[in-house]
Amino acid sequence: MSSFISAGTANSDTTDQAIENNGFWPAIQPSDFRERHRLDGTITSARIEGALLTAVAMVNRLLRHWQAEQVEAGYATVDDIPVPVWQTPGAYLGLYQRAVFSTAHASLMERYADYDATNSGRERGEQLADPADAYRRDAAWAISEIEGRPHSTVELI
Repeated sequence: MSSFISAGTANSDTTDQAIENNGFWPAIQPSDFRERHRLDGTITSARIEGALLTAVAMVNRLLRHWQAEQVEAGYATVDDIPVPVWQTPGAYLGLYQRAVFSTAHASLMERYADYDATNSGRERGEQLADPADAYRRDAAWAISEIEGRPHSTVELI
């Protein structure tokens, strides 16, 4: 007689420290990332922190010119920027978080693809490539929205 005992998922009630930011953008809460992207405790806090730190650095670099324009216009933080009448309050912050969270999630998906070196692990890695690309697209679109640019650029060759 055999039986299967489910161990469930790892506890997601982690007490991760906030990822401090540059002052213009607010700190990033790893618990918000875990909740919004439905990531439980099987992904360690160290991996979450590393992915978020890298994502914050990347998104901040991509938005550095936009941020500099806002600071020159007299807005010390993203919360100080007046939102266009057609946009919802908090839009810039929401888009920024989407860009950071999507970038971090794509990175984690790529890293966890190498968790299993068997054929099934390789197949799983190939299956994760599309969702990771979708998260990168979401991040790029959020950055484009913040900057007021179209989502795609087309050039004639």
